[in-house]
Amino acid sequence: MSKILKWQILLGFILILLSFGFYLLHYIIFRDLHHIFIYLLGDIAFLFLEVLVVTIILHKLLNLYEKKRILDKLNMVVGVFFSEMGREFLSMLVDLDKSVDRIKQELLIENCWDQKTFSQKKTVFDKYEPDLYWDKSKMSILKEFLISKRSFLLGLLSNPNLMEHEKFTDLVWAILHFTEEISLRQDFNNLKDLDSKHLLNDLKRAYLNLLKQWFLYVRHLKTAYPYLFSLAVRTNPFDESAQVEVN
Repeated sequence: MSKILKWQILLGFILILLSFGFYLLHYIIFRDLHHIFIYLLGDIAFLFLEVLVVTIILHKLLNLYEKKRILDKLNMVVGVFFSEMGREFLSMLVDLDKSVDRIKQELLIENCWDQKTFSQKKTVFDKYEPDLYWDKSKMSILKEFLISKRSFLLGLLSNPNLMEHEKFTDLVWAILHFTEEISLRQDFNNLKDLDSKHLLNDLKRAYLNLLKQWFLYVRHLKTAYPYLFSLAVRTNPFDESAQVEVN
């Protein structure tokens, strides 16, 4: 760091000397201080506009472009997640949620929905409290499914851009935590009530995060990838009448 700072100071000193040298050369040749000061003041006056354009406006535009580029890449990662396991995992959790009927109607996404409709429907998640119940056979299937996807989830976390998407990162960590917890339970038949409640609380955290990310992802597909949006509507885990085949 000190080497970089010394290099910058040296470069600045050299540039100042070069500027002074050329002004001196101009005076030696033309002997016109009046002309030198006119252009010097004009250049200094324009310098503030240059700082405004380059440092503030242009820098802001570049940051917005870079942020959009990163978000596009992250949405591709989110899409891979839902294709690989997210959609199936959400379907499993919906099947374990006794109170899902309270929000089902609001999540019957249709092709005619616009961004205003999505914004209105999003409020359904704000105070929603799922009621997950313990089912040994379903939990065994869920355990095997998550263990099989553990490497995939760890691979997602290795993506350096993922930290830009804090909510999705929280979702992956929540799923991994529940996977770790449930994988350490060998016998569901002798599981204590307190322990099963603990596992359901961990699962609830992952479920709520997954639900929100799924909705936001489908909303993104509506404008960015209409053909993928159509598939998301036809595989909606909250729509019991949904069919992947196009009728």
